Amino acid sequence: MPNRLFQGIINQMREAVDRTIGVVDDQGNVIACSELSLIGEIRKGVITAGVFNAKQTCVDDMTYTTFDASIRPEYAVFVDGTDEISRRYSQLIAVSLDQIKQNNDEKFDCSNFVKNVILDNILPGDIYIKARELHFNNDATRVIFLVRTEANTEISVFDIIQNFFPDKTKDFVININETDIALIKEVRPNVESKDLEKLARSICDTLHSEFYLNALIGIGTCVTGVKELAHSFKEAQVALEVGKVFDTEKNIVSYENLGIARLIYQLPTTLCDMFLKEVFKKGSIEALDQETLFTIQKFFENNLNVSETSRKLFVHRNTLVYRLEKIKKLTGLDLREFDDAIVFKVALMVNKYLASSPIKY
Repeated sequence: MPNRLFQGIINQMREAVDRTIGVVDDQGNVIACSELSLIGEIRKGVITAGVFNAKQTCVDDMTYTTFDASIRPEYAVFVDGTDEISRRYSQLIAVSLDQIKQNNDEKFDCSNFVKNVILDNILPGDIYIKARELHFNNDATRVIFLVRTEANTEISVFDIIQNFFPDKTKDFVININETDIALIKEVRPNVESKDLEKLARSICDTLHSEFYLNALIGIGTCVTGVKELAHSFKEAQVALEVGKVFDTEKNIVSYENLGIARLIYQLPTTLCDMFLKEVFKKGSIEALDQETLFTIQKFFENNLNVSETSRKLFVHRNTLVYRLEKIKKLTGLDLREFDDAIVFKVALMVNKYLASSPIKY
């Protein structure tokens, strides 16, 4: 692609520049030239003279100016002559070709395309047209991991994750903002949720053990088709935000495992407030101290089993019964009754949701 692109521009410049002009790659091959007979020529002097180690060099009565230097220059413009005019021509042409190549790379770059898809920056009708242009595999199953770290770290988390997944034809690593990085991972169609969480765990552990970075990862659902990637990305965002409210001790949250928390997160706050007023006696939820809330948590964890909970809390069975009676007097709900326990559990989650300031997507 660069060869044809450069040759087209050189052809247009031929009339305006009264000298032989062209482009060589980093192996010394002439890939475009105003003198068509020179295309394909190998210039070994370009390599031995170290043209690609400097911005501008004169070799064999030619002026060379390198460009496309994201890491190391891959191309150099050459202009016949070594005078001031040749140097200026060379610089101007290099700047022009560099900008044109950047625009072209962006147009045909799969990562940029995927980023536009997940951020809804491309019209739905254009997605499949662009996918065909880029030969993007639309039948593959993919899932999005949203990795969140603290801002302003000295280490490039983007580079670290990209090194984890070097196959840029299947996996895409995209910067979303200063804290969030999206990994679009191609997976097998029948991949299990536990395998996705295992992969997320390995990313978190590596970032923490090798680079001392704490990361949170939200996992969307597996989707097939490029258009559905936006849904997986939004689910990964929701997973992180819901986890921040309801599962603060977890650093990996899967959208598929959010359960009732996902439903509560989507409810209007006015409806949640009405629910709490109907369920609890006025001021009763505020009257629950940390010890009582901890007792309730353990009671739920042990499936409403009084004997097992008292054993885990290292308290006498009668002590636990006394605490449950106290909760019943305060709230009007008997946690030993299944229906009351469900209502209480949901009410606590709703109260936690209202106490937070979740970001809706």
